[in-house]
Amino acid sequence: MNFGNLLHWAVIFLVVALVAALLGFGGVAGTAMEGARLLFWVALVLLVLSLVFGLLRRG
Repeated sequence: MNFGNLLHWAVIFLVVALVAALLGFGGVAGTAMEGARLLFWVALVLLVLSLVFGLLRRG
């Protein structure tokens, strides 16, 4: 799985959270928002690690 896929799923969870919040489903919205937040941070950490190891490999 690459960073693009993780960010894609994070955006999907964010949209689901927004739609659920608009329809009044607070529990579903909160859960989807936490999923989006988790996927975003995992993608960010993997991106940083990839950049660091890529720079170390070159040096």
